[in-house]
Amino acid sequence: MTPRRLHDIAHARTGDKGDTLTLSIFAYRHEDYPVLLASATVERMRAHMQGVVAGEIVRHELPLLDGVHFVCRQALKGGVNTSLALDAHGKSLSFAALALPLVEDRHDAGSAA
Repeated sequence: MTPRRLHDIAHARTGDKGDTLTLSIFAYRHEDYPVLLASATVERMRAHMQGVVAGEIVRHELPLLDGVHFVCRQALKGGVNTSLALDAHGKSLSFAALALPLVEDRHDAGSAA
């Protein structure tokens, strides 16, 4: 069976401020918010974004919106004004984040993939 991924239960938006990526992920349904919290941890996101985010990742929970907001430092190769990256704003990273496999069972919560 193919594992479900974040994109099956949530949508995402990204933004940028210099070399910092902001990534917000929101569950489509309130019932999926606990799965989103278990699946989109700092540890799992760091492992999933390995090679992209070099700095600190901080997660803020948004329970009234059924979402989480990540602040990812050193993620945009210097930022829009200095980066030669194809996606200097990091907009495609929202789709990359949504490819993270879901944690359907609390026993899998520590898994990085």
